[in-house]
Amino acid sequence: MSALSDRLAAGKFTVTAELSPVRGASAAAMTDRAAALRGWVDAVNLTDNQGSHVRMSSWAAALAAKAAGLEPIMQMTCRDRNRIALQSDLLGAASAGIENFLFMSGDHPASGDHPGAKPVFDLDSTQLTWTAATMRDEGRLLSGAGLKPPPERIFLGAVENPFAPPLEFRAERAGKKIAAGARFIQTQYVFDTGVFAGWLRRLGDLGLLEACHVLAGVGVIRSARMLEFLSSGRVPGVVVPEPVRKRLGAVPADQTGAEGARVAAEIIAELRELPGVAGVHLLTAGYEKQTPALLEMAGVSRAD
Repeated sequence: MSALSDRLAAGKFTVTAELSPVRGASAAAMTDRAAALRGWVDAVNLTDNQGSHVRMSSWAAALAAKAAGLEPIMQMTCRDRNRIALQSDLLGAASAGIENFLFMSGDHPASGDHPGAKPVFDLDSTQLTWTAATMRDEGRLLSGAGLKPPPERIFLGAVENPFAPPLEFRAERAGKKIAAGARFIQTQYVFDTGVFAGWLRRLGDLGLLEACHVLAGVGVIRSARMLEFLSSGRVPGVVVPEPVRKRLGAVPADQTGAEGARVAAEIIAELRELPGVAGVHLLTAGYEKQTPALLEMAGVSRAD
C-alpha cells in the first residue's frame, strides 16, 4: 500500500496537514506552498473545493504535491459529482500514482462562492468509501462492470467529528465508515482532550481501533475573530472549552495567534499520550510556514 499506510501500520506517530489548492492555474504556486511542509509532515491533504469555493482540482494539486516530494492524500467530496464522475476521477488519480484518498460529503454550495450551483450528493461519504473499496478489492464498479486493472494500491480514509451531538453515537457512526473500508480517520478540531479520550475509549470498546488509525485534528486559533467564529456554533461539532476561550481572550489581540499556537502545541503533546491516537492532522491550511515551529513547540521531531 502507500507510504502513509506503511507508517501507520508500523505504529509510528504520524503527522498529516491540510494544504488547500490555489485559486489559479499554477502548479508552481502549489509546489512553493508544499515546500514549507516537506520533511515535517508525513502526508498532506489536498482539499476538494473546500467550503464550496472553486480552487484547483484536488487531483491536480495532489500531483503537484507529489512532484514537490510530499505524500498526497486526495480528498473527494460527494457534493459536485455523481457516482460516474467520482469513480472516473478515482481511477484517473490512481493511474497517476495517487494512493491515498479521503472521502467526505462536502459543504453545501450555498456556503460557497457559487451559491446558485446545484448540489449533487448522489452518494454519501460512507457509500463512496464502500464503492472505492469494492473497486480495489473486487475489481468492479458500482454498476458491476469489471475493472482491468483495478486500483489495487489505494488506501482509504474518512472524516469524523467526535464532538457533534449526540455524542453517544459518534463512535458507532465512525464504525459505519470503517465497515465500508476506511482505514484511517481524520477528525474535526480537538480542543477538549477529555471528551476526545471518551470517544476513543468507545471506539476501543467496539474493537474499531484495531481496524482503523485515528489522526486527531489540531489547529491554531490565530485571531480573536477566528476564536469568535469557532465558538459561535456555526461550525458543526467544533467546541472550544471555556478555559481555552478565557485563556485566548486574556491576551492582547496581536498575541492571540502566538497563544493559540501554544494551546495547539499543548494539545498535540496531550494527544500523543492517549491510547489509540495514531497521530495528528494539522488544520493549518494557508499557514504552512508556521507548521515547523508548531511541531517543534509540541516536541514532535521532523518526519523520517
